[in-house]
Amino acid sequence: MTARREVVGGAAAGAEVEEGPPGSSGTRPVDPVADPADLADEVRLRPRRLDEFLGQPQLTEHLEIVIEAARRRGQPVDHLLFAGPPGLGKTSLAGIVAGEMGVGLRVTSGPALVRTGDLAAILTDLQHGDVLFIDEIHRLPKAVEEVLYPAMEDFQLDILIGKGPTARSIRLELPRFTLVGATTRAGLLTGPLRDRFGFVGRVDLYEPEDLRAIVRRAAGILGIDIDDDAAAVIAARARGTPRIANRLLRRVRDYVEVRAHGAVTAALAGDGLELFGVDGLGLDKVDRAILDALCRRFDGRPVGLVTLAQCVGEEPDTVEEAYEPFLLRQGMIQRTPRGRVATPRAFEHLGVAADAPPGAARSAPAAAAPSLW
Repeated sequence: MTARREVVGGAAAGAEVEEGPPGSSGTRPVDPVADPADLADEVRLRPRRLDEFLGQPQLTEHLEIVIEAARRRGQPVDHLLFAGPPGLGKTSLAGIVAGEMGVGLRVTSGPALVRTGDLAAILTDLQHGDVLFIDEIHRLPKAVEEVLYPAMEDFQLDILIGKGPTARSIRLELPRFTLVGATTRAGLLTGPLRDRFGFVGRVDLYEPEDLRAIVRRAAGILGIDIDDDAAAVIAARARGTPRIANRLLRRVRDYVEVRAHGAVTAALAGDGLELFGVDGLGLDKVDRAILDALCRRFDGRPVGLVTLAQCVGEEPDTVEEAYEPFLLRQGMIQRTPRGRVATPRAFEHLGVAADAPPGAARSAPAAAAPSLW
């Protein structure tokens, strides 16, 4: 069992390490999955109150109403579910809920709750109004998930004592608590679990203006002298993800401390990110290798996932889960029944003519055979 308790009276909660795709090391500058080395800084950068949370205006407005209504009734907040890609602030929102209510926070994750006893130990240790945060809740084992149903609905815990014909079940009363779940794959949640949440919020990718404000806020906390233009450069390459923006800010800070002196300017930010392999669109070395294979090596023809993964030296699952989503969102590649295909924007980004890529003549349709009549 892995869980920790934090009494949150305006203090932010710590972060759980999210597991990345199979084969992912989690060390890419643009990887949205948390790196263990970054966790200490992430705790400092997390917003502690709802008015400190930048971006997601519709979601924060909904949460403000839900939290204020619960506070006026003197009741715990209803169970909350946050869904969205990693690195967008789902863990921070759980800490904010506990901080706004002035209650304790227990943090754990779906893969850590292996046995039903693990969950039972956490539930029986909760105090009235506490917030229980389960990250990657879609990865809960089935047996553990079924124990959670009566705890969420009736605040009761059914425990089986003994084995065989002498086994008996006892029901324990639990204090009223708030379960906050976070998932990067809402489609993997079972219907019964999803329906037990009173509020489901979708956390979307951030706008560049919001990311620029997040970079400026993080720079102030970390003591980094940065101007608006430099913050905009970092925000433009952060893939709409605050976690990536904060990580790129730290790398730019390292670059300026070693190769330059003084404030972080737009030119220094651009040079530092280029040095770490992050281009103007936020693509890293492997992203560009995928596009290069599609556009140059295979002349724009469809390529199978396994073949593409072998060309860039990664596992197929890693390419599909860690690299392709961003390239698809950017309109760089397409998934077709025949394989992955580069779009004109990918050719343009690499400086290859999209209208007539090398080898295009080989893929042109053959001329019709002469008629025999």
